[in-house]
Amino acid sequence: MTRNTRTPRSTRTTLSAALVALACLLAPFATLTLWASYGLRDQERYVEALAPLATDAAVRRTIVEGVAREAPGVPRRVVEDEVRRFTATPAYRAAWDEGNRETYAAVMRALADPARDEVAVPPSMPARMSAPAPAPASKRQLGFTQASFSQSPVTLLPRQNLDVLRRSYHALDVAGFWLPVAAVAFAGAGIAVAVCRRRALTATALGTALGGALLGVAVVVARHFTVDGLTDPAHRTAAAAVYDALTETLRTASWLLLAGGLTVAGAAWLAGVVRARA
Repeated sequence: MTRNTRTPRSTRTTLSAALVALACLLAPFATLTLWASYGLRDQERYVEALAPLATDAAVRRTIVEGVAREAPGVPRRVVEDEVRRFTATPAYRAAWDEGNRETYAAVMRALADPARDEVAVPPSMPARMSAPAPAPASKRQLGFTQASFSQSPVTLLPRQNLDVLRRSYHALDVAGFWLPVAAVAFAGAGIAVAVCRRRALTATALGTALGGALLGVAVVVARHFTVDGLTDPAHRTAAAAVYDALTETLRTASWLLLAGGLTVAGAAWLAGVVRARA
């Protein structure tokens, strides 16, 4: 009789542990896919995330250097002074937001349309982003206007990179819904079948906290590899600023997983102590 009673308990414990472990393993991946498929899908949210970078010193310096390299027949220092002046104006900040809005729209159109073989933005966008209107006193000295800059569509992603991005995007689109559902379902099932549900809840909470911590570490490591490949220190600083702006929500989510998991685990432990003393 004792043996027959012990076997189901052992099976329930093993099954509960497996379900809880699977839920904890899926938690950081579910958070990542949610961020990728929903957090970056909203155009205005994307533009809002990048808006503060318009005044970032490293980003402005990168834009100044990039425009100066592409301006033909104009002294580099003169171009840099004019572009630097332009990047301190409200018109530049408005152009920055509009440029990011058009870039985002171009990428999303290409991801949704398999017939597109590249991501390109119209020439009007880079002209607004990069070509300042010269000050009246310097027009003759500069001898350039917006037409001096490239008026051809600017390719952001060639076909080979777009194919990979399109497949990844569609995979994330599916995973962004099913992974969170699976994680919650496995956690709920693991706690429901457990012999001691308080212990299962504690294990789930601690596992979720660990997943949040690992996700936070992964964001930091990915930042290092993303920025480390750039040789120019100014470009590294600018790329780091962009990366931080885009992943701010993901970093916040990782902290929420960590803090929430530890809070639930602490509450479950405290409830066990109170119950034991009652």
